[in-house]
Amino acid sequence: MTPLEPVVLSFTAAFLLGLSFGAGPCSIACLPYLGPVFLARDVGGQGPWHTVLPFSAGRLAGYALLGAGAGWAGLLVQGWIAGPWVKWLLGSATVTVGLTLLWRSRNRPRCTPPGKTVAREVRIEPHQATPVAAGGLFAMGLGMALNPCAPLTTVILASATTASALGGLSLGGGFGLGAVILPALLFGYGVSRFGEEVRRHVSEWQRPLEAVGAALLITLGIATFAGWVTP
Repeated sequence: MTPLEPVVLSFTAAFLLGLSFGAGPCSIACLPYLGPVFLARDVGGQGPWHTVLPFSAGRLAGYALLGAGAGWAGLLVQGWIAGPWVKWLLGSATVTVGLTLLWRSRNRPRCTPPGKTVAREVRIEPHQATPVAAGGLFAMGLGMALNPCAPLTTVILASATTASALGGLSLGGGFGLGAVILPALLFGYGVSRFGEEVRRHVSEWQRPLEAVGAALLITLGIATFAGWVTP
């Protein structure tokens, strides 16, 4: 059996590799998971970063942990992340976020049509569901990061070459920083605005729209869990 050639990467090289990955395939892979969240979730009061940041933090943590694990344990981590538990994590987290959004939609007061007033304003505080949603978004990002791809394999090989958990953590973190920057900006300033515009123009259908977005997430989570969809 021919031994693998060592792969050497610097932090800067890993960052640029992640940046190139985030500029293309990563954004496309994230769209089916984050797109329905912005369709179903009213982020007007909190801003889109309450959605983007937990998801991006999960991805960054996943890449950093993979690098550290590869540096500490060598290439054993490559076979470990190929196990079925990764799709279970991503699928379960996606279903959890979908159910959370569906619960919020069912407990949201109906919108008052323009020109009409109500005697008493009913408010539902956002903190009632936000912690659960943030945890689910973080787990979704973590699951996305643990799905192997060609650039990530290169980082894992380079991390294993360092034979150091700290060295692998640096490479994984550098790759993660590069991989999350452009998708975060795309979703924070682009997709979220599109979702808000859709919600604004069909405000009378707010609850059905939220239900559709939540249902899309639940369906996608089940498909991911079953292995029908690979991000």
